[in-house]
Amino acid sequence: MSWLFVIGIVVFLLGLMASIALHEIGHLLPAKLFGVKVTQYMVGFGPTMWSRRKGETEYGVKWLPLGGYIRMIGMLPPRPTDDPNKVRSVSTGPWQSMIENARDVALEEVKPGDEDRVFYRKPWWQKVIIMAGGPAMNFVLAFILFGVVLMGFGIPVQKNQVAKVPACVKTEAEAARNPGCTAADKPSPAAAAGLKPGDVILSVAGKPVTGWDSATRAIRGHGAGPVEIGIQRAGQKLTLNATLIAQDRESLDEPGKIERGVGYLGVSPTTVIEQQSFGAVATHMWDLTSATAGSLLRFPEKMVGVWNAAFSGDERDKNGPIGVIGVGRIGGEIAASTVPLENKIVVFINLLAGFNLAIGLFNLIPLLPLDGGHIAGGLWEGLKRAFARVTRRPAPGHVDIAKALPLTYAIAFVMIIMAGLLMYADLVNPVRLSG
Repeated sequence: MSWLFVIGIVVFLLGLMASIALHEIGHLLPAKLFGVKVTQYMVGFGPTMWSRRKGETEYGVKWLPLGGYIRMIGMLPPRPTDDPNKVRSVSTGPWQSMIENARDVALEEVKPGDEDRVFYRKPWWQKVIIMAGGPAMNFVLAFILFGVVLMGFGIPVQKNQVAKVPACVKTEAEAARNPGCTAADKPSPAAAAGLKPGDVILSVAGKPVTGWDSATRAIRGHGAGPVEIGIQRAGQKLTLNATLIAQDRESLDEPGKIERGVGYLGVSPTTVIEQQSFGAVATHMWDLTSATAGSLLRFPEKMVGVWNAAFSGDERDKNGPIGVIGVGRIGGEIAASTVPLENKIVVFINLLAGFNLAIGLFNLIPLLPLDGGHIAGGLWEGLKRAFARVTRRPAPGHVDIAKALPLTYAIAFVMIIMAGLLMYADLVNPVRLSG
């Protein structure tokens, strides 16, 4: 194991912990703004490594880098039989929440003057803002990090300018065995038509194309047969006649899926690094958010794949779930790779941005002990109170999310099992960037 590999693991884990710390700050700031008493702000779980008290809040770092939490008094309203000066308290961290409730030792006395500083007594909209602050922080971080990559470093962009024109048509396997062309090999449609490196493709079948993706889709959609290719060469516009052939190619929209018999010309694009606009960052963020949300909907199916990879030796899905050990290993692989330093930095930032996006969306799932469960409780309380006002009924009491604790225990147990499975799979069959 090289020292670069170890440095990569440490740097990436520090980035993850910083993201978690900022997530909890997203809860902490609005909680203090709205007057909720916060007794602890902790990054990590387990035994305390370091802590310091400032005012009424203890700030600290724990030894296990598996999350974080803030502890607010009175997140659960007391039972009718409870002493009104005591409330049950849980943290925003899912694992800590489960432990506190399971052991039933979280009775915390409310000191004189704190009666209006408990979480459950706050207006519903303040509860929603406090609990949504963590995921919102993750989304802001993801946007900033993606902005650094797209607007600062730039990204590879394929232009509709021809970079290479293969002399003949070969499958990848044939090209690996014998990269050269023989008299028996069929000339590529592009070579036969007279296309040359440097030509800019302007139109396909008389229809203008706006970029490489547009040109590729037009060629594929045309299918096999004669087609006119409009180009620009050395400042002059020309029209070349090509005869496309049918080939099986990977889908442009669904990686891994093969499209059968699409049109094939046989040219490679010129790739350049271009800095993107603010709007491009917003579009990129939206596209990834939609894709990540779709992945979360397929999360149970993906976990089956992780199980098979861990216990049956199946190949690990590079786009599937991955645990803390796995992401640390990926950080090590990036650092130890032979790519230029700038490329390593870009990959690190992209992965960290993707992590923030995923953790933000995951926490919005409307189930306890996730933030989304508390948000759903706040919204339900607001809806009930609005209905009571419209129908001129007495204002209902606070929503008691403690009634959902049995489901919370079950979900927390499942989350622990999934985290354990991911850690095991990351050890015995890790996701690798190469190979």
